[in-house]
Amino acid sequence: MSQITAKSEQETLVSGLKRTLRIEIAPQTLVSIVGVGLGLVLLTQLIPVIMVLITALMLVGTLNPAVEWFERRKLHRFTSIAIVFASLLCVLCALAVFTVPPFLAQVASLIHQEPELRGRLVKFLAEYPLTGSLADGLQHVEYGSLFKSYSAEAMALTKTLFEVVAYGAGAFFLAFYIMIDRDRLRGALFAVVPRIHHIKLSRIMLNLETIVGGYVRGQVVTCAMMAIFLFILLTACGVPNAIAIAAFGGIADILPFVGIFFTVIPAVFAALAVSSTAATLVGILLLCYEEFESRVLIPIVYGRSLRLPSSIVLFALIVGGTLYGIGGALLALPVAAALLMLVDELKVDLPGEAIQPEDALVKSGDIVGEAEYLRRTEGMTAEAAAGIALEISEERKLKEEEQILQS
Repeated sequence: MSQITAKSEQETLVSGLKRTLRIEIAPQTLVSIVGVGLGLVLLTQLIPVIMVLITALMLVGTLNPAVEWFERRKLHRFTSIAIVFASLLCVLCALAVFTVPPFLAQVASLIHQEPELRGRLVKFLAEYPLTGSLADGLQHVEYGSLFKSYSAEAMALTKTLFEVVAYGAGAFFLAFYIMIDRDRLRGALFAVVPRIHHIKLSRIMLNLETIVGGYVRGQVVTCAMMAIFLFILLTACGVPNAIAIAAFGGIADILPFVGIFFTVIPAVFAALAVSSTAATLVGILLLCYEEFESRVLIPIVYGRSLRLPSSIVLFALIVGGTLYGIGGALLALPVAAALLMLVDELKVDLPGEAIQPEDALVKSGDIVGEAEYLRRTEGMTAEAAAGIALEISEERKLKEEEQILQS
């Protein structure tokens, strides 16, 4: 009898436990989950628009110092913006006019000389046992079947190039309008952020401008130096239309991973039309220069603007290239540097974590800056207060740079 009673009590307990395990999801939670899912789907559809916006902001960060330079010379802001953007447009048009036609002429010349160039390359490869099989394969290449097999890829590449040009033009004009409406856009951003955080927000904006501007200007410098080196090298080897190949090589130097192939291969084939010795010399010297650029030149040119460890650089390039192709790889480094900066600026001290001396200095500077900012901006609109916050942050940044130089 006692066993039956114990068994019934156990069944009652189990059934009670089963009843308490029922899970109910609140309607608000379901709405939130659906909203997040729809937001992620919408975000994936708007990736090209987001990349255009990021590119426009990069242009703004790059060109803003030049606009401010003209403003310090007592020019109106709109006039300064017009001068800077018109100068950039003229440079791009001049680059296209003076490089594209000669480059196309060089490509047509290489196509016309293709049998002779292929014969030289086959002869050169056949001299070595390791490359003898390559020489046999190259000698019997059928271009008709090759073009047919890659016709779809060529059409896709052409479509991608048109999209890049269209998105680039959109980013150019978007950056122009962002700079014109700078005060209103900045005021709207500061209006939604509490005033006690305006100093930190202004410092983040200055750091973003430093990162983006330093990256783009560094790319311009390294590409220009590659083009100059390539022009001197090809001219010394007697290669015709050296300026067009040098310009193409300088532009291709922007591309991560594959840039070296688009730089070296056209230059070597153009030099092969002169002699095998010239082609070998061009290939070796270009590879040496690429190594010098990656090991010495890039760290010097970028300086403190990125400050990314090598592991993060490689990881960011792989992620950006895998997700969004060449455009993603180009934007990977400044985006990674910006994210690391935001993590450093917005981090929260964990319980029991020791405060580092440099963090203590930053916090004390923020307290002083916020007190001065609140005093100077009492009764001002958000648009006017934003200018004061940036002015305080700029003065503080200049003092920190002077201290670093003195130390």
